[in-house]
Amino acid sequence: MRYIAYALWIIKEIIVAGIQTSAAAFKPKTGLKPVVIYYPLRLTTDWELFWFSTSITVTPGTMSVGLRHSAHPGEPEILIVQAAFGEDPLDIIEGLADMEEHVNPNVKSIPFDAQSVEWEPYIDHGDTTPEQDLPPAERMS
Repeated sequence: MRYIAYALWIIKEIIVAGIQTSAAAFKPKTGLKPVVIYYPLRLTTDWELFWFSTSITVTPGTMSVGLRHSAHPGEPEILIVQAAFGEDPLDIIEGLADMEEHVNPNVKSIPFDAQSVEWEPYIDHGDTTPEQDLPPAERMS
């Protein structure tokens, strides 16, 4: 039953985010202000991490871009998430916590402080390196 409820919930979230993202594309000021969030995971199983990171990526406007394993025992793994509409990073972090709790409701009992989650604005530094100095995998030509 939990999985059916999650499937219905994530479908609703995808539709809502898709409508919001599509509407933003037609506005003169799209509200595009990307941020990168370093989200400390309360989920622990591969199955849960798969569904959480995949759910983030299929939701328009967000993308799971990496996983940092904990350096010390007892520390959480960190999921790196980019959000295109990051005007309010705290709101995005709280949304991620809500999604995580939908994947596994048991994580609600694990303390979580959205204010303590690290994030930074995404900054495009432009082309600062001559192409001949880049590794082949990073060249655009």
